[in-house]
Amino acid sequence: MRARLATAAFVLVGCGAPDLAADDASTDALTVDDTDAYDASNASDASDALTRDGSDGSDAPDVRDGSDGSDALTGDGLDASDALTRDGSDAPDVPDAAPPPPPGEVLYTADRSLSPITADIVTSLAAIVRRGTGTVAREFSKVGDSNTVNTGFLACFAGANVDLAGRAALQPTIDLFRSGRLGGTTAFDRVSLAATVGWSVGSALAGSPSPVARELAAVTPRYATVMFGTNDIQTRDIDRYAVGMWTLTDALLAAGVVPLITSIPARGDNADADTWVPRYNAVARALAQSHRVPYIDTHRELARIPRRGLGPDNLHLNVYAPTGAGRGCVFTAAGLQYGHNVRNLHTLQTLDRVVAVTARGAAAPDRDAPRLAGDGSVEAPYVIAALPFVDGRDTRSSNTRAIARYTGCMAAADESGPERWYRLDVARPTRVRAQVFVRGATDVDLHLIDRTGTAAGCVRRDDKTLTVDLAPGRWYFVVDSYVAAGTSRAGEYLFTVLAE
Repeated sequence: MRARLATAAFVLVGCGAPDLAADDASTDALTVDDTDAYDASNASDASDALTRDGSDGSDAPDVRDGSDGSDALTGDGLDASDALTRDGSDAPDVPDAAPPPPPGEVLYTADRSLSPITADIVTSLAAIVRRGTGTVAREFSKVGDSNTVNTGFLACFAGANVDLAGRAALQPTIDLFRSGRLGGTTAFDRVSLAATVGWSVGSALAGSPSPVARELAAVTPRYATVMFGTNDIQTRDIDRYAVGMWTLTDALLAAGVVPLITSIPARGDNADADTWVPRYNAVARALAQSHRVPYIDTHRELARIPRRGLGPDNLHLNVYAPTGAGRGCVFTAAGLQYGHNVRNLHTLQTLDRVVAVTARGAAAPDRDAPRLAGDGSVEAPYVIAALPFVDGRDTRSSNTRAIARYTGCMAAADESGPERWYRLDVARPTRVRAQVFVRGATDVDLHLIDRTGTAAGCVRRDDKTLTVDLAPGRWYFVVDSYVAAGTSRAGEYLFTVLAE
């Protein structure tokens, strides 16, 4: 990466330490041993550790009986797919008559709390499940920090204090996961090896084997709830967070596990930390969308209820407790005024939707969803129809090389590699924060171009972040691949644009 040009400056102030007693704890302590133990630059380590045969994740996990995985048994001696699919096979049933999807990637827009599951998303989920030939359909794992460790999260489904408040259609999914047993517990109330108080995402990936690898080996789950970011915000190193979440997501997928990526709640304990929450959540949304896995926007739902669903410390989720004891699985109007209750309902609903299409042979619950218009070229740039906007691409697959040097920005850098264009039409003066995230050897730069769409029309550029005030009119963002010594540094990237 080159030195940044014209990037915005942010004042970083100290804040209360999540999950720790002392407010003056250092950032190293806030992320436990994440800073020292996890090398974010090596995105392949966690994926390698999570495959059972030590491969790089491209091979299917080893099956204990040495078969191809089609006869893999669950913990109770039953082939989970026999009970859950129409034809008794391991592969999820996908409706034969499903129409071809409309063109364009499905967008996980901010106007819905549960990401869409369309026919093409079902196809992607089915491919993940087929990769996990040893996974168990009636098991899931919890991956996260204190808001996941808390017994208010999901554990109540293992007991009798459940009130679905008219949502009886969710009961079969509760029964499914109650039927899985490991050490006398169910997936709902089992203590996960991959969730610990004070963790950032790097903590779950640190070590060999990592906590996530040990959890998957112990449970062989088909699904995993994933929520990190509350502690990661302490360092304000959003690039490190992006690489960690990216690595974790890819590693779960390599093991055939469907991640249910969940947004983090507000940081009511510190105003500056709270401004970073939408930025971190945009990264999580971009990963879920680009990998076609479920995204649960808990933050959106919590914003509608008292205290934003937070407890007395303004950091951890609260729970409905009408008689003094927590009742996190009560989904009455009164119960859904509390953080854990809201998260539990939306997690259960997402598990139900995913189980339906990956194990029960149900059709996609969503006929269609907003889709990304354009092809990323100069002539047909991707359209940013609403903010926040997220996307995940690879410049190596682009045939567009319209600009080699952005003369309007007085830039001498060689940007002759492949590029992707985005168009944003602004109706009123708007401050936006646009950011690109990469990992490994990829080096792409971000450019803002005026309505002319030319090199001379470049008004701002940076290797990572642009925070700019946009006047009404048409604007273009270009993610372009840097070329060093004649070698293009094209590759994968995540792209987020938020109104600030």
